[in-house]
Amino acid sequence: MKIHTTNYFDTFIEVAEDTKAYCGTKPSTKDKKTVAEMQYDLIAKNPYKYTSDDIFFQVFADRNDLIKTEYKQAREQFFSKGQPCFRASPLTKTYGFGIHCDNDGKVALYGMETEEYQEFLTDPKVKKCKAMKSSRQK
Repeated sequence: MKIHTTNYFDTFIEVAEDTKAYCGTKPSTKDKKTVAEMQYDLIAKNPYKYTSDDIFFQVFADRNDLIKTEYKQAREQFFSKGQPCFRASPLTKTYGFGIHCDNDGKVALYGMETEEYQEFLTDPKVKKCKAMKSSRQK
């Protein structure tokens, strides 16, 4: 079985060109946690601890009430088909965060208003890619 990945290495995912955000904004709390809120909490509390794959699978596991003993098989199943990466995440499209992936694929988020965000944009050693636009119009 082929295993897909969402991981990037030495890459900075910039906010989407058509984002309406002016700065990184924590996703608002709803009755039931949103995907964006779950992703934000995992990354903000644990910068450079998890890979993109770890984050996406943990959100999937939490939303589906999986127990730890089910993780190994469920993770293989989850990544047996391609999954959207952080370029499609609400954090980069809507909430104004860039995602930095270090050389181990571990991720941290940076608000678009921060000095660190600007430093990633100008660092020649870091690959850059933009988050996907929200709308299809040019």
